[in-house]
Amino acid sequence: MKFGGTSVGNADSIRKVVEIVRAASGTGDIVVVVSAMAGVTDKLVKAAAHAEAGNRDAALTIFAELRKQHEGTLRTLLDSPEELHAKMCELLEGGDRLCEDTNRLRQLTPRVSDAISSLGERLSAPIIAEVLSRRGTPSKAIDATELIATDSHHGAADPHLDLTRQNCQIRLRPLLEQGIVPVVTGFIGATTETVLTTLGRGGSDYSATILAAALDADEVIIWTDVDGLMTADPRAVPDARTISEISYREATELAYFGAKVLHPKTLRPVIQSRIPLQIRNTFSPEQAGTKITPAGPANVRVKAVAALSDAALITVCSHDTVEVTQALSHALTDPSSSGAEVLLISPAHAHNDTCLVVHSSAAETLANALRREFEPDATHQQAEQVKVDSTVAVVTVVGQHVCTASGLIDRVFSALAKENINVLPLAQAASECNLSFVVARRDVNAALVTTHREFQLGEFESQSLAASAGSNGSATWLYE
Repeated sequence: MKFGGTSVGNADSIRKVVEIVRAASGTGDIVVVVSAMAGVTDKLVKAAAHAEAGNRDAALTIFAELRKQHEGTLRTLLDSPEELHAKMCELLEGGDRLCEDTNRLRQLTPRVSDAISSLGERLSAPIIAEVLSRRGTPSKAIDATELIATDSHHGAADPHLDLTRQNCQIRLRPLLEQGIVPVVTGFIGATTETVLTTLGRGGSDYSATILAAALDADEVIIWTDVDGLMTADPRAVPDARTISEISYREATELAYFGAKVLHPKTLRPVIQSRIPLQIRNTFSPEQAGTKITPAGPANVRVKAVAALSDAALITVCSHDTVEVTQALSHALTDPSSSGAEVLLISPAHAHNDTCLVVHSSAAETLANALRREFEPDATHQQAEQVKVDSTVAVVTVVGQHVCTASGLIDRVFSALAKENINVLPLAQAASECNLSFVVARRDVNAALVTTHREFQLGEFESQSLAASAGSNGSATWLYE
């Protein structure tokens, strides 16, 4: 069971978490993974940035706020929390010293950044373990640096699953056999040299599935502040509904192309072992949530539509597609653009242009690397050869075999055309269960609403839930 930041965001929320874990612990072995309290990681990242910029006072202010926040939570939840309070102060003082060193050197290394940003999980896990123990459920806080072995890619580390499995069998299995609930820090791991790493923002989901695969778990439950994966973002599409069941592949595509409920890498560790995953609402635990299974329900239909607004379109103008391929390969391995990830790539129909879609933050860096690749050829006019458009968004339609379903693509584009929403013709892409296309960012919400309405996604999920609820067909929809 993984609990996100809002689920452990304050004393009242933590009490709900404890109730859920205590109830489940009577039915089988439970491993709990926790995020930092809501907003804490953002504050830690800001403190580190202030320190690097030389603003020592601002960093100190943030650490004072964090100390006050966690002390208040401790006093509310526990009588006589002196030992835990001392441990909390020690962690915060260690983070403050790292900020002081960063301030003195005016340099924030990836290793130090990980050490500072991971403090939130290391603060929350002991609190939850202690509250569980005092409520009658034996529990122990475990730092994931003892469990999840990773590579040394600070900020976005990937696990070494064989080593992680060994660590979990040695460290966690004996606790489970004694009826003790481990409460593990999400988001973090460690290299084989025991250097702390992080799995990327939102990586506690990933932590949970890594541990599930290592322990051959029966299932994973991601407890969050929404009822599950939805047919669209309810902030843009008011009649969006919770999806009752979806396949691994479909859920991965949704996470990759904009759905914020899951970290994009979450399902990787459990796919081979076919461990099912549920997304449930901590604050409405009676809701069924979304179940993610290897194959999903046996039907061919659109399940959801997602949008990624943090996107930019790079157009490379060249008649030589081999040249463009080579230039792109070199540019992506350029140290300056090593963090760039190509979301979509497609040849254009006009002028033999090639189009790439990347995250906005990486667009100019990758474009400059591409321009450098063309520099040796004096016949190219660089200013026109590589262009960046940062006013676009990616819209993705997800469902089993959507790209082979007869007429589906034409149906999407026809519905958008009726609403005067232009699909940029140079950037369309498709895979087995997703159709992705690019629109102007100003049109993204309208594109979501139009596509959602065209396939009656809200109505279908309402009917599906009513059928599963029983003959009275009653259902309650809750949104966060």
